[in-house]
Amino acid sequence: MSIGFPRVAAGIAFAAGILAAAPPQAHAWSLSEAAAPYKGMTVTVVGLDRPSYKAAQELTPEFEKATGITVKWVNFPYENSLKEETLNFVSHSQQFDAILTDVVWPVDFTKANWVVPIEQFLKDKAIADPAIDLNDFIPVWRHAFTVGGKLIGLPFDSYAGLLYYNKKILKEHGFDGPPKTWDELLKVYAPKLYDPEKNLYPYALQSARGETQTCDSFTRFLWPWGGQYFNASEKKITLDQPPAIAGLSFRQDLVKYMPKGIVADDHSQVVQLMGQGQLGLLTEWSAFYPTLMASKAGPDIGVTVEPSGPDGRYSAFGGFAYMVSAQVPPKEQNATWLFIQWLTSKAMAQPLIEKGAVVARVSADTNPALVAKFPYLKPMVETWEHGSVPDWRPQVACYPYFSELVSSYGSNIETGQVSVADGLKQLTGKLQSYMDSSGCWATVNTPKR
Repeated sequence: MSIGFPRVAAGIAFAAGILAAAPPQAHAWSLSEAAAPYKGMTVTVVGLDRPSYKAAQELTPEFEKATGITVKWVNFPYENSLKEETLNFVSHSQQFDAILTDVVWPVDFTKANWVVPIEQFLKDKAIADPAIDLNDFIPVWRHAFTVGGKLIGLPFDSYAGLLYYNKKILKEHGFDGPPKTWDELLKVYAPKLYDPEKNLYPYALQSARGETQTCDSFTRFLWPWGGQYFNASEKKITLDQPPAIAGLSFRQDLVKYMPKGIVADDHSQVVQLMGQGQLGLLTEWSAFYPTLMASKAGPDIGVTVEPSGPDGRYSAFGGFAYMVSAQVPPKEQNATWLFIQWLTSKAMAQPLIEKGAVVARVSADTNPALVAKFPYLKPMVETWEHGSVPDWRPQVACYPYFSELVSSYGSNIETGQVSVADGLKQLTGKLQSYMDSSGCWATVNTPKR
């Protein structure tokens, strides 16, 4: 049964009642009227095989019915999506209309003039919904997709790193709740929860080589200890400094309490461990809440904010936004904008959440009824408001190779092939040389925090 359309229909009926009592010249904006010139067109949208996009695809027929515009979804594994979109642009194939960007890709797209800043569409009263309310997007998400002072996409599929915990396991080991700091997790919780003979581990860290190692493993132990990737104003990589060394050294101490082979585990493996009741604690994205709740251990799983480090609480930050391709014809751009605007609207936020998506709309994420039904919303909002930085991973045009270097050295450090200090020293040298020789310093985007 559709959740969103009856609500939209009710809203239209309510608006009709107001219009009846309004002066004759008053006329409310409507999606159907705005879409009339584009009826019969097809908009091709890049998606991923993740819950938010499955929810969006379930609700898409409502947009098609209201507008007469056909929406074609093309889904890729995350690892292939940037390559496919880049190929689309460099070949001028015009294959995709709605472009998906991770928080670390905006510079790539804007530097090449491949996408249209949304201000162009907001200025057109015929297609700009007056109820769009950009301020309803949580600030850190607006900042994350602002390049050169221009918002280049609307947030969708928005994640926060959260701490999931097994209430039953913690209680059985004498704990009333989860740890508040990383130090507490390592020194107090880990020794008591570590029981490999019973397949019980205090914590697991998704560390598979690739973006998982860079974003979820390496970076998670950088910011909370006061570390940063670089000093942009001085054009200097800072990973060989004491804060970064302290954070990655802490990770090495924590690895001793994790399941063997953790360096090869991705999200699916650690989520499965948590779902089977083999973990006491897990830091994972908010998007995995429905999966964990549906697991064997679901009834025992609680959720809260990630632990704090010596320099504060800086939780994992990641997610996506939709942008309009600059290479397709203007009429196609407008039809695409109408879909993106609809999908990320306040009206669609609740239906999306109900179907398993994660969104960055304040009005929906703080709705008391939704918060009561989906407990992950409260710590997610708290994280975005007080524990996230939009440049959790660097926003640079050369990010793919930058991340490859971090992943390679991060994995070697975690497996003990090289010491923390030596590994970070070598990584700093490699990144410094790459950034200097590639001219990539000129592409650094430092979002407002």
